Amino acid sequence: MCTITDPSLLPYKYHLTGDFMIGAIISQSGCLFDEISYREHPKIKLIDEIIPAPKYYQNVLSLVFAVKEINENLKILPNFSLGFHIYDSYLNARMTHQNTLKLLSTQERIVPNFKCDKHQHLIAVIGGLDSEISLHMATQLSIYKIPQIAYCVSIPMMNVKSQLPSFYRMISNEVHQYRGIVHLLQHFQWTWVGIIVSDNDDGEKFAKTLMTMLSERGICTAFCQKIPVLIQLLEMTQEVETLKLENPYVAKFMSLLTSELKIYVLNAEAETITGLKWTIYFYTMLADVTETSIGKVWIMTARWDFSSDTMNRHFDIQIFHGALSFAIHSNEVLGFSDFLQNLHPDSHKGDDFLRIFWEHAFDCSVYNSDEGRENVNICTGRERLENLPGTLFEMSMTGQSYSIYNAVHAVARALHKMTSFKPKLRAMGDRCRLFLPNEQCLQLHPFLRSISFNNSAGDMVSFDEEHELAGGFDLINWVIFPNQSFLRVKVGMMNPQAFPGKEFTINEETITWHSMFNQVLPIAVCNDHCYPGYSRKKKEGKPFCCYDCGPCPAGKISYEMDMDDCLKCPESQFSNKNQNLCLPKQLNFLSFTEPLGITLSVLVLSFSLITILVLRIFIKNRDTPIVKANNRDLTYSLLVSLLLCFLCSLLFIGQPQEVSCYLRQISFGLIFSVAVSCVLAKTITVVLAFMATMPGSRMKKWVGKRLANSIILACCLIQSIICAVWLCTAPPFPHLDMDFLTEEIVVECNEGSITMFYCVLGYLGFLATVSFTVAFFARKLPDTFNEAKFITFSMLVFCSVWLSFIPPYLSTKGKYMVAVEIFSILASSVGLLGCIFFPKCYIMILRPELNSKDQLRKRN
Repeated sequence: MCTITDPSLLPYKYHLTGDFMIGAIISQSGCLFDEISYREHPKIKLIDEIIPAPKYYQNVLSLVFAVKEINENLKILPNFSLGFHIYDSYLNARMTHQNTLKLLSTQERIVPNFKCDKHQHLIAVIGGLDSEISLHMATQLSIYKIPQIAYCVSIPMMNVKSQLPSFYRMISNEVHQYRGIVHLLQHFQWTWVGIIVSDNDDGEKFAKTLMTMLSERGICTAFCQKIPVLIQLLEMTQEVETLKLENPYVAKFMSLLTSELKIYVLNAEAETITGLKWTIYFYTMLADVTETSIGKVWIMTARWDFSSDTMNRHFDIQIFHGALSFAIHSNEVLGFSDFLQNLHPDSHKGDDFLRIFWEHAFDCSVYNSDEGRENVNICTGRERLENLPGTLFEMSMTGQSYSIYNAVHAVARALHKMTSFKPKLRAMGDRCRLFLPNEQCLQLHPFLRSISFNNSAGDMVSFDEEHELAGGFDLINWVIFPNQSFLRVKVGMMNPQAFPGKEFTINEETITWHSMFNQVLPIAVCNDHCYPGYSRKKKEGKPFCCYDCGPCPAGKISYEMDMDDCLKCPESQFSNKNQNLCLPKQLNFLSFTEPLGITLSVLVLSFSLITILVLRIFIKNRDTPIVKANNRDLTYSLLVSLLLCFLCSLLFIGQPQEVSCYLRQISFGLIFSVAVSCVLAKTITVVLAFMATMPGSRMKKWVGKRLANSIILACCLIQSIICAVWLCTAPPFPHLDMDFLTEEIVVECNEGSITMFYCVLGYLGFLATVSFTVAFFARKLPDTFNEAKFITFSMLVFCSVWLSFIPPYLSTKGKYMVAVEIFSILASSVGLLGCIFFPKCYIMILRPELNSKDQLRKRN
């Protein structure tokens, strides 16, 4: 047995003997040490008193509870006992290195590479609280290949698996926390946030990583402010009494609290929290306001905890009411609460941490007769942990304690597998004290990496490929009460093992917001949202989250808030007045059921009946002189063609179909050609009849039905050829015009070839012009034979109607264009019918005495 001793000025430790020893470096206290000059043997000299953090004592208790639970369970390590040796890191690199070496050496003196006490069989080490302490430990433990299970939230940017193969972490990868923050901001549509970090490398890493992820998801950072550590803070502000709001430093950080920005993402490591608390303290003191008047939503990382230290026990924490934080996943462990309730100053012999915890937590002194100390406020031992505020101690297991609890069980179960795997080790179990060389510690790694079990709380514990816990983070809502107590409310979780799209869950109904928001969801945008019907327009010189809102142009909509661009409606739809919805377009065509269609249909039928009536009158009076004198057959042909002209107008009413489009213009052209040809034939017949009565005239042989029929056939044949060419080359077809009208689809007959259409109209115009010209020159013939005056006037009406038809036809579309053509057909047909036949009907019906041969022989 080695007899070397080296008493330490800081003897705080906790030791329990066992067959297998688990080492632990916890962070129970903080302190400042002197510089080492190396002019004498290094000694540990404090330059300030120890600053305890009572809340972290639960980490010690969770390890002790887990070891107790394992030793009492004969199924985990039968015939073996588990012990531990716990040291404090004091949040100091030198002390972390020293105490890690103590774990590797004896209990009393650091003697590297020598084991003076074969009873100390260190199998694994748990620690530390943050990445810096963890890596200080890892640099030494990795040499001996001793498994180290850390419970720090983050680690530096390095490949831990390859560089530190003995390093494990009982916490999920930090990237899942970053993703959780992004999911949380996206869930509440918070796109304008501030980031607060500490002024160190870790804060720089946090800000750089998070800002990149936020930018990729369309979230802007209003600012990224670095909070100096407490020493820098006090150096910059010097004495509190000399602080003024005009102080540049003070003004800089006061702007954080007076800004209209509502959402702050805080990298909640100890330095950042301490600096922020002092900043809030200075602000409330100088501005003469209360912390409750600072209404912000704080989004904290998993490092956040109301632990701090006893210096901060009097800080008002109401400002953090309603804060949201990601936390190391934890669950309620059965029996742990009872274990805590049985704790008192004399319950754990050998626990040097218990005394310092008890004294600082309850603000009393544990009486010790050996020291002869006298203190008015003596601890009675009957103090209750549950009476402590949550800032000093919590009865429910925190995420860090839960990680330590799982780490102890993981080591124990890995040991169980290893000892079960080696029969020789099982046979040696009755020795109780088993020596395991360092190389056998290395053999524990395969079993530790593959460990997978359900703990007593029902959670699965296993490591992923990166030696990190395959788990997630809880989302906690902090409810702060006026008496400085608080309540953790689990409102969601970030679980990377969940199904895609289900990794982030949140129950926002259970969230309590800061009282300044009156339980209304806070809004965090650079400017007001662009509502449906508007799109975002970039502001020059501003982040992409800051924008103006412009209304959508005609024919485009935006149906969601903050759309980057308006979407064009499909051709068959149009945008409503609010530009936020596409409505189906109505079909636009001249229907039989609408007023205009009904009116035109009634006119068509009325004029058709009138034409039939006129035809009946002429047939009834077919043997009278006035009917015979005006070429009875031509009269019948003209009346029938006019009747068909009226009826062909019905082809233009109703939804255009392929057949109706074929028949519309073709029938119109052919029928009107017959009608105008009949008028032309009648005009020529009148002229020839007059010329034939002249003495010695040879025109008598041209007067007769043969000439009239030839004129009609010749004129109609030319129009038929034009229509045939039209149908064979580019016939009319149904067409949907989506663009002419905003809210309607124009259903029309496309003429196919507009040239052929105007050829048909042009030919009709040519025939009408010839008829008008011939009738005009024959208008002064003797009245007995003269129909030319009536034909002249009828052709004048015909030509006027169709010349007037062209401008409105070209300038209108849809049903009104069709109505213009129908009106032109009806007007020109009525002109022919009225001007040519109504005078004769007047004589035949009202003046029958004029319908005689004697009257026909009269001369002017």
